[in-house]
Amino acid sequence: MTFSVARLMTMARKEALQLRRDPRSLGMAFGVPAALLVLFSTVIKFDVNDIPLAVLDRSGSPGSRALVEAFTASGYFTLERRVARESDIDDLLARGSVRMALVIPPDFTASQRVQALVDGSDANTAQIALNYATAIVASRTALRPPLVVQARVWYNEELRSTNMIVPGLIAVIMMVIAAMLTALTVAREWERGTMEQLAATPVHRVEVIIGKLLPYLLIGLIDIVLAVLVGVTVFQVPLRGNPAFLLVQSLLFLCGALGLGIAISAAIKSQLLATQVAMVATYLPSLLLSGLMFDIGGMPLPLRVVSLVVPARYFIVVTRGVFLKGVGPDVLWIQSVSMLAFAVLGIGLAVRAFRKEIG
Repeated sequence: MTFSVARLMTMARKEALQLRRDPRSLGMAFGVPAALLVLFSTVIKFDVNDIPLAVLDRSGSPGSRALVEAFTASGYFTLERRVARESDIDDLLARGSVRMALVIPPDFTASQRVQALVDGSDANTAQIALNYATAIVASRTALRPPLVVQARVWYNEELRSTNMIVPGLIAVIMMVIAAMLTALTVAREWERGTMEQLAATPVHRVEVIIGKLLPYLLIGLIDIVLAVLVGVTVFQVPLRGNPAFLLVQSLLFLCGALGLGIAISAAIKSQLLATQVAMVATYLPSLLLSGLMFDIGGMPLPLRVVSLVVPARYFIVVTRGVFLKGVGPDVLWIQSVSMLAFAVLGIGLAVRAFRKEIG
């Protein structure tokens, strides 16, 4: 049977009609991505500000008072309590009322030494707080380092974690939503008993798969555009690169994710189980092994190897590169080839799984 664009568009219209009659799928398609992007971008932050601070000032000198003012004026610390005894510090740290305590000795003016006590139950916050405290103390004491480093941060000058999180979240959310949406398509045909009719229809298998993909591909592209607009307008993430290049890469990424969802749906035949499998297969790897939350270079070797087959890993490099660095295919050609390979693989798996189940 020869390939027919007319039959393909007929399948696409049929799938679009079914989708329009399913308000839950429409809600998932348009409402969930935006809601997740806003929620995660608001909640997930690596910036540490307003750390609750307690101060035990045994010096009472102008220098010690200036040091405390430097801590509070930095924006990183908030003075919660001045205490008179070290036992008060123990109580405040144990109850979680403060995250750091600054102990200034009586001979501070001469020794230029202070003690910082940090709540280490949150290791990440504790390390960042210590780094802040060390920098503030070094800037105020008379002991100047012999070497002065003039640092300049490129691409994210303010070191806002939101600038890093939002582009990455777009990749993770679209991977999950795209796979879950199409995970319902073929399984829905099985549950409604219409798969036999579809199998008897004189339509090529590739036409069926692409026809089922097209409505969701259009929805996915709309979601990508909306997510980019939310990132730029609401979270003030700079978009320095070419939006057309980002859209093309998004198209390839969505094709792969949608094809993966159809392959899962064809193999499992249950809408509930298919969505659960799609969630596990896409959400956890995309969140943990893509470089969104954790640096891939710091992972154990086995996990670094596994991350090589996580598509979101490559798309996150694309989104961050376009948003923050303003680079294009001349720099991101490896990721572009990976997106193309993922699209071909996803659609290929969908066609193979569909042909096997129909057979």
